[in-house]
Amino acid sequence: MIAALRSLLLVGAMTTASAAGAEATRSILSFDDLEGWAADDHGAALSVFLNTCGDLDDPDWRALCHVAQTYEADAARSFFELFFRPVLVEDGKDGLFTGYFEPELDGSRTRTDRFKYPIYKMPPEARAEGLWLSRREILTGEAMTDRGLEIAWVDDPVELFFLQIQGSGRIRLAGGGALRVGYGGANGHPYRSIGSELIRQGALGAHQVSAQMIKAWVRKNPEAGAELLLHNPSYVFFREVTRVAPEFGPLGAMNRSVTTMRSIAADPAYTPLGAPVWVEKDGKEPLRRLMIAQDTGAAIKGAQRADIFFGTGDEAGQAAGRLKDPGRMVLLLPIQRAYALIPDEF
Repeated sequence: MIAALRSLLLVGAMTTASAAGAEATRSILSFDDLEGWAADDHGAALSVFLNTCGDLDDPDWRALCHVAQTYEADAARSFFELFFRPVLVEDGKDGLFTGYFEPELDGSRTRTDRFKYPIYKMPPEARAEGLWLSRREILTGEAMTDRGLEIAWVDDPVELFFLQIQGSGRIRLAGGGALRVGYGGANGHPYRSIGSELIRQGALGAHQVSAQMIKAWVRKNPEAGAELLLHNPSYVFFREVTRVAPEFGPLGAMNRSVTTMRSIAADPAYTPLGAPVWVEKDGKEPLRRLMIAQDTGAAIKGAQRADIFFGTGDEAGQAAGRLKDPGRMVLLLPIQRAYALIPDEF
């Protein structure tokens, strides 16, 4: 899952999914209550919905997926309005939208003077043992040496560190072409925030901490920066993803490609994976758009919490890193399922 680890930069106690879902209140809205609904490209949303709806198990979802395949893009709005009802799910917390992306690094299939930082497959003993060597032990010891576990080599240890946080990415190969890597497991150690460590050291203020600021600090202070990265004992291994064409996005939690600015990561305790979600994001650049919940994230918890997928590469990363906006999200559910949530009112 692309969203599996990136949100570990955030820390805090979390309730269980079942308990969280039970505390929510749900209200059925009309489509007239959705600000900007009529102006959206519903055909684009329908296309993304079709990418994953075939994997939904429940009979009502399967029936809607079958019907969706009979609709052309110009009739997509009618499809959603005819077969769904908007449901506002609230848990007492304000809405919050953040962004995520697929990193793109420069690399090589073989080690060179430039490309000398390995992207590793997971050793079998690490998978078997659960809690394995720490990041420091992996990178400074001999446990990985001469075992052929390298998928590729990259030229920037800082970008490699953040690739592990994102959980997947694309590698531009020096000889031409590219390869994609996905999450392949971890060493079992808890994540220790390097942003929090920089704040503790007084190197950055709490208001300054971001991926861009951390990268800049590490590069400006190479020795202390290398030690800072080792402060986090958690280490992520990868696998090469070969079945996803380069023009498609990385795999989300549904094991299907996510789509730029149409896929979100949400909390499955409140939002079924594969469901359409109407997004009303406020802030400097308001967004009103129908998206599909196709991913999850470790810190994406709550009824009104979502991570918007911004795409691949540096530009997408910069845009995703800036996003931290309020707003609300409204779940679209099959009609009978929506009404069943509020039996006393209908």
